[in-house]
Amino acid sequence: MRRRDFIALLGGAAAAWPLAARAQQADQVRRVGLLISIANSPVGQAYERAFEQELQRLGWTEGRNLVIETRWGEGRLDRFAEIVAEFVRLRVDVMVTTGTPSTLLAKQATSVIPVVFTATGDPIGIGLVAGLARPGGNLTGLSNKNPDIAAKHVELLREMVPGLRRLAILANADNPAVMLISAEVQRAASKLGLEIIKLEIRQEGEIAPSLATLSGGELALYVATDSLMRTNAQRINT
Repeated sequence: MRRRDFIALLGGAAAAWPLAARAQQADQVRRVGLLISIANSPVGQAYERAFEQELQRLGWTEGRNLVIETRWGEGRLDRFAEIVAEFVRLRVDVMVTTGTPSTLLAKQATSVIPVVFTATGDPIGIGLVAGLARPGGNLTGLSNKNPDIAAKHVELLREMVPGLRRLAILANADNPAVMLISAEVQRAASKLGLEIIKLEIRQEGEIAPSLATLSGGELALYVATDSLMRTNAQRINT
């Protein structure tokens, strides 16, 4: 499948790409591998429904000319790897990933299957694509560019808590995009004279012990959000 054909299939994932090929593909059944990085939850299910609805609007209906293989990553790197490998074995026509770690694994796993990514960090900075106008290779998609606004988050936090003296940063060390965010937060916090406490974790079992080390007043927690943090949001909030 050519690049413009699979973008036509995904429709809203990259609206700037030509959609002329859609009509030509309408009588063929295509298989899409959808990797949702978080656990099966209301938030993830809403994402899944929106994805299906947009495809239907563009003429792609599951059970008629489309099969969607949805898998839930549960915020785990090992689970991402299993799902990506499964999609390669299934020879899906298009692989859709959410977040940076799963997308990097998809890039390592195949140079043939088109991959459309969503909600990643800086796609150039983390090595997903060669450029925004011409990504090259078999990957394209959307980025949330979180590092660009991380400093503003710290500034707003300082305004909300004028007496703030220490800032703890909870980040997934296995997520390159998150580590870029963490570095930007650290730079912004240093400029404001804040003491920085780095809490770098790699799995959900490390969250509670890391947070247990925090004590005392004049302290705030910055959570560098990704699928691991979203999956364990309740654990972090309590």
